[in-house]
Amino acid sequence: MPVPATQTLRRTIETLLIAGAGGLLFDYARFPAGWIAGAMVFSAAAALAGRPLALPHDLARAFYIVLGMSIGAVATPKTVAGMTIWPLSIVAVTIAMGAVTLGTTAYLRRVHGWDTMTAVFGGMPGGLSQVMVLAAERGLDLRAIAIVQTMRVIILAVCVPAGLGLFGLAGPVRLPAGSVALLDAPGELAVMVVLSVAVALIALRAGFPGGLIFGPMVVSGILHGGDFIHITFPQWFANIAMVGLGSVAGSRFTGTPFREIVGYLGAAIGSFFVSIAIAAAIALAVTVALSLHVGDVILAYAPGSIDAMMILALALHLDPVFVGAHHLARVFTVTLALPLIVRALGPAKKTKSGRPIRPKDGEFSD
Repeated sequence: MPVPATQTLRRTIETLLIAGAGGLLFDYARFPAGWIAGAMVFSAAAALAGRPLALPHDLARAFYIVLGMSIGAVATPKTVAGMTIWPLSIVAVTIAMGAVTLGTTAYLRRVHGWDTMTAVFGGMPGGLSQVMVLAAERGLDLRAIAIVQTMRVIILAVCVPAGLGLFGLAGPVRLPAGSVALLDAPGELAVMVVLSVAVALIALRAGFPGGLIFGPMVVSGILHGGDFIHITFPQWFANIAMVGLGSVAGSRFTGTPFREIVGYLGAAIGSFFVSIAIAAAIALAVTVALSLHVGDVILAYAPGSIDAMMILALALHLDPVFVGAHHLARVFTVTLALPLIVRALGPAKKTKSGRPIRPKDGEFSD
């Protein structure tokens, strides 16, 4: 049954107000990446308290596109030249994610008694939409997998900025300063927006992982890196989009009983520490071997959602292009590996009707 438009509007306003309050409070407290971290925390808390938080899909997509364009604006000819030393690090990140999956799977099996298939899906670092669809087809415990995966994203979004800020590895929240104001170059703005939206929609239709944020990022990156345009969105505009992204992640807990969260809390926190320890060890080795910036590498190897990690890179004044390239490699690795792992572990479980269990359309997304 369709939700009335007035109810959707009220729910959207409530979601953004709660997330915005969290972002504002965290930013006022000078918490690193405060807008997105605060929005996630407040949204998750409200959702667990029983508030039916949600954003319309089209509005959420608009936020992704805006953030993609903002991220791409950091590209410069110098940034592009720096890509020549990235291939070795990108290969290493795929190895790291394989090690993270093995480590978290072993932890969930041995410590929490999960079956192998469910543990693999719970420990897989990223690609949430693919993970949830395939898990549903196999009749696995979707709520357990979703809780562990989503809590890892939120913990990363809060703890990683705090840790980087504590050790002085993150810069202040600052978007690249365009040399031309938006209103002084409407033609440049129109070109960037039209091309970004077009590529984002093409990527979405093609099922490209993170396409709504990667497509605009690539378009904006080419335009800025090639010195074709010189505009960027103002900081406050990007902050609104960060609040929107944080509310999307936090609202995933809507409808989840608190006792169920508590039941999976140990699995979520334990698997998080296992995954972050493995990723950090490999990231440290890569940092030393390739003489890369430690903050960039830590965020590039963090096993969180592709969109949240890229936005954190932007908010922490790290290199979101570097981070994005590594997370794209990670998502591709997960996407390619999942079907092979599923096939190796056995056939899908069926419902009583003999048909695979599938999530509702739009229920899960990256």
